[in-house]
Amino acid sequence: MTPKPPPWYKQFWPWFLIAIPVISIGLSINLLRLATSGQDSMVIEDYYKEGKAINMRLDKVRKAEELGIATHLSIRQKKLVLEFTRSAPEQGTALKLFFQHPTLEENDFQVMLTRDSVGRYSAELPRDISGKWHLTLEPFDQQWRIYQVVGLPQQEPIVFIP
Repeated sequence: MTPKPPPWYKQFWPWFLIAIPVISIGLSINLLRLATSGQDSMVIEDYYKEGKAINMRLDKVRKAEELGIATHLSIRQKKLVLEFTRSAPEQGTALKLFFQHPTLEENDFQVMLTRDSVGRYSAELPRDISGKWHLTLEPFDQQWRIYQVVGLPQQEPIVFIP
């Protein structure tokens, strides 16, 4: 006589086959909850205004091209020195240099470059600036703008040409 098999609820395979859809349903409900509970974050709230602002920035770069502006920026031991190689501003007003980190907004900062008697612009850096940076140079009246992506530290002067 063959032994009587145990009832189905005491066997492995029925529970294994039941567990697959139950786990799938549980995971699906969890993913649906995550998808509906979070709010979509927009990178830019008003794309139209941002597009207009980009066009204005491009106009400032074109203005720098028209003026033929070219500079060399040297960075030595937390000291910035900027020299115009072409089309230096006649007024001698201070310039703004923006340091924008590509991924960490909290690392962004700005320095004000002032002109000395020789015609060089200089400033002290507030902290170490190793890594990749997006540099933007512009005067206080914001008539022109020059943009450059650099990796720092760098031994050679950084050439800003629009």
